Amino acid sequence: MANIIVVGAQWGDEGKGKLIDILAQDADYIVRYQGGNNAGHTVVVSDEEIILHLIPSGILHRGKKCIIGNGVVLDPQALLEEIDTLRLKGIEVDSNLLISDQAHLIFPYHKILDRIKESKGSFRIGTTGRGIGPCYVDKIARCGIRLADLLDTDVFKEKLKFNINEKNKLFKRLYKTKGVSFNSIFKQYIDFRNQISKYVSDTPRILNSAISSGKSLLFEGAQGTLLDIDFGTYPYVTSSNATAGGACTGTGISPTRIDRIIGVVKAYTTRVGEGPFPTQLPKALMNKIRDRGREFGATTGRPRKCGWFDVIIVKHSVLVNGLDEIAVMKLDVLDDLRDIKVCIGYEYKGKFFKNFPANIELLNKCKPVYKTFKGWFKDTANIKEYKKLPSEAKDYLKGLSDLVGAEINIISVGSNRSQTIYK
Repeated sequence: MANIIVVGAQWGDEGKGKLIDILAQDADYIVRYQGGNNAGHTVVVSDEEIILHLIPSGILHRGKKCIIGNGVVLDPQALLEEIDTLRLKGIEVDSNLLISDQAHLIFPYHKILDRIKESKGSFRIGTTGRGIGPCYVDKIARCGIRLADLLDTDVFKEKLKFNINEKNKLFKRLYKTKGVSFNSIFKQYIDFRNQISKYVSDTPRILNSAISSGKSLLFEGAQGTLLDIDFGTYPYVTSSNATAGGACTGTGISPTRIDRIIGVVKAYTTRVGEGPFPTQLPKALMNKIRDRGREFGATTGRPRKCGWFDVIIVKHSVLVNGLDEIAVMKLDVLDDLRDIKVCIGYEYKGKFFKNFPANIELLNKCKPVYKTFKGWFKDTANIKEYKKLPSEAKDYLKGLSDLVGAEINIISVGSNRSQTIYK
C-alpha cells in the first residue's frame, strides 16, 4: 500500500473517520497530523459507534502503529480519557500508540481564553471552547510548552511559571476575571506526565525509518480544507493547516514520500459554527437532511447546517490539496429527493464567480447558481456494486466528478464498513 493522505474537502465532518478505518486495514502506521480534541472521528464497528478525538482511527485494528504527530495540540486529560474508553472496550493501546515529543500541550488557561474570546463582542468564530486556538497562538508566539518540556521538570517549571504569570495579568487586567494557580496546574501535569511518558517518542525519525523499510503510512487529518487557517473561509476557520500540506509539516515527512491524496466529501454540504455557507437549505429541508444524515457534531453535539453540494469549494480543495481522487460519503441520505441541486457558481454584484473567492463579504452575500440533477428515489443503503446503483445516482456522481475535476472511486451508502462501494 502507498503512503496516503486523507483530507476533508469541505468544512469537515465529511466522514473521514469511516474511510480511514477502511484504509487502515492495509496500512502499517496511521498518523494524525493536526488539530486537537476539537475534532471527532466517528467509526461504526459491528453496529457499535466509536468516537475518537485524538487517537488515530487505526487503533481499532489490531497491531497497527498509531502516531499523534507534532502538528497536533494535545490535551493530556482528554487523551487519557480516550485511552480509558478504548481499554474498556478491550482495545489495546499501550503497545500501539506513539506521541511526538514536539507536540504542544493545551493548558487550562488556553481553555479559559478560548471561552472568554467566544463570549465577548459580536465577532464569534464558533469554536469548541477547548483551548485549541489559544494553544496554537502560543506555539506561533514561541512561548508554547511541548511534551519534551514536560519530560524535564526544571524546564517545565520555568516555562509554566512564565506562561501563567503572563496569562494571569491578561485575565485580571484586560478580562477582569480570576487567574489560574501555578501549583495546581504544575501538580496536575506532572501526574499527566507520569501516565503518558511511555508513549512519547521521536516520531519523525520513526516514521521516516518506517517508510525506508517499506512500511505504508496513512495520514489522518482533522476538520476540512475550508477550515484551513490559510485556505479556508478566514477568519471562520480552525487554527492549523487541515490541508494535505499539513500532513508533512505536522509529521516531519517530506512531500516527496507521499504517493496519493484522497479528498473526502459528502454528497451534500454541511458546516458547524459561524461563517459563510452559500448553499444552506431552507429550514424544513435542512431538518430533513440533518435528521436522515444524523448531522450532529461528534465533539460538541451541535446541529450542523446543511446545504446542497458546492462545486466551488470542492474545486478549491482539489486545487490546493492536489487531490488524486475523491470519496463521496452519505449518498444514501439523498435517496428520497426527487430533485438535487448542485452549486456551480456564485453571483455577486452582477458578476458570476466560478472560483473560490478570498473575499468573505462575497461569500456571505453571494447568490448560489445551481444545476439540478434528477433524484433516484430508491434505497441505496444495501447496494454493494457501482453498476447496481440507480442510473440517476450514477449520473449525479459523474456530474460531480466532471464539475470538480477529480475521479470519484469510493462511495459510501451508510455508516457501516460494509456499506461502501468501490468504483
